[in-house]
Order: sequence, then C-alpha cells, then structure tokens
Amino acid sequence: MTERHLDAAVRHDFVLLFDVADGNPNGDPDAGNLPRVDPETMEGMVTDVCLKRKVRDYVATKKQAQPGYNIYVEHRGILYNQQEKAYKALGIADTKGQTKAREARGWMCQNFFDVRAFGAVMSTTEFNCGQVRGPMQLTFARSLDPVVPMDLSITRVAVTRSDADHETEMGRKTLLPYGLYRAYGFYSPSLAQETGFAGDDLAVFWEALERMWDLDRSAARGLMACRGLVVFSHASALGNAPAHKLFDLVKVGKKDSVGAPRHFSDYEVALDGDRIPSNVTASVLVEW
Repeated sequence: MTERHLDAAVRHDFVLLFDVADGNPNGDPDAGNLPRVDPETMEGMVTDVCLKRKVRDYVATKKQAQPGYNIYVEHRGILYNQQEKAYKALGIADTKGQTKAREARGWMCQNFFDVRAFGAVMSTTEFNCGQVRGPMQLTFARSLDPVVPMDLSITRVAVTRSDADHETEMGRKTLLPYGLYRAYGFYSPSLAQETGFAGDDLAVFWEALERMWDLDRSAARGLMACRGLVVFSHASALGNAPAHKLFDLVKVGKKDSVGAPRHFSDYEVALDGDRIPSNVTASVLVEW
C-alpha cells in the first residue's frame, strides 16, 4: 500500500522548518546582499525561488540527469537551448509555429523535473513550449522571531594588484547570528495530472527538502539544516480541510527562559495531533 504522503492523487499541504547559524540564508541584492528582512517586523525572509533552487540542485545531483529528471533552470543555463531540445527530439521543423507548442510542452514536462513540479513560462517566439502551471508551490519562508543582520568587516593579507601601497585589503561579510524559519507548501493533484508529476516525483521532492542543505554548504551560508517537515495528506484531490488550519496545528515557540535564541534547542515544537481531522493524515518526515 502506498504511503499517504507519496500518493500523487490526493492533495498535500506541508510545513518546512529550517534554521541558519552565523550565516546568510538568502542575500538581498537591493540591500548590499544583507540577509532579507521584513522592514516592519525585522523577521527574516527567504524567497521561494531560493528554496526551489536548492531543490533543483539536489535533484540534479541525486538523479544525475536520469531520464525525466533533467533540470530546465540550470546554473548558467540558456532556457532557449533547453526548449530547442524539445523541437529536435520531436522532429518539429516549424520552430515559430503555434500548432506544435502543446506537443513540445508535453515533452518538456516529461523530461524536466522542475517544469513538471514548479511549472515554467516557455512561450518564446521561437521554440515555443507554452506555459506550465506546476502542482508544487512554496511560499516565502519567514523567521519565527526578529533577526539582526550583521555586516562585518574582514581583512585579507594578500592584495589584488602588485602596485598597491598597502599590505592588506578590507572586505565585508554579512550574516545572522541565528534564525529559525518556517515555510509552507502546497501540492495540487489536478495540476499534477496535466504535467505528469507522480509518486516517484513526490518521493524525491520530500527527500530534497530534508537533505538539500548538505549539498549547498558555503562559508557565507553558515550552518543551515532542515529542522522539521510535516506533510498533511488529504483523503481526496480537492482536500478535506483548509490548509491554514492544518498549519496552525504545528506549534513552534521560543522557550520562556530564552532571550535571544541562538540554537534550535531554544525552541519548542509540537504537533497537535488531537485536532487533525479524521480524513487528513499527518506524516512527520523530519522530526524535531
């Protein structure tokens, strides 16, 4: 029997918890690459695009370009060239016509995991592959408490040019001392039918959310880790409870004795299992 969270025929809503220590989880280019924050509350933010990038990188490494698991939005990739592959594979000569766009769209969904999962806009004039609305969507992640972005000075003992009249050079490093983030996600089986997203794709996606942090290490990001993943699986394709009410069942709060949190152990996390509807199954894939 298929585990409920791997059933591609029903709706899933999920909560993702992750944290960062002494690092920059998602720099803002409009703010000198400082960690993103809500200016009114000073809560930290990580974009859905950042999270999807990590998922893409994990799938690319895990599957090593296995059939059906290529990545459309690659590092330094050219999307035009990716769409051209569909026309060549299908033997379509008229690259500017509209009649073959739907056929090319199907080929892209079949061969590219991120198109099948997240969707894509591929309606270019040449090699038109249409538009795809993906079944898997993520929100921005937001920290549980206000964070304090830090912009630190660093020095380098080597200089850039030989004619420099100094022995060291200055640089900058931006980080957060600590932040625990919470993001939400949604899976729509009706959209999955259109893109061909299946149970095997769900399995690799859940695995990516847990393990992608270990493939994205850098000094700038500090220490990041998945701290919790709860998937609420409904008994039907339309769903059996509002997503926001299910999300409220995952309780996360700072311990009373903690002033400024600096570790995951400064928080308490609990799932209110008594209030889960009978036609919804909660799967704790990563336990806190």
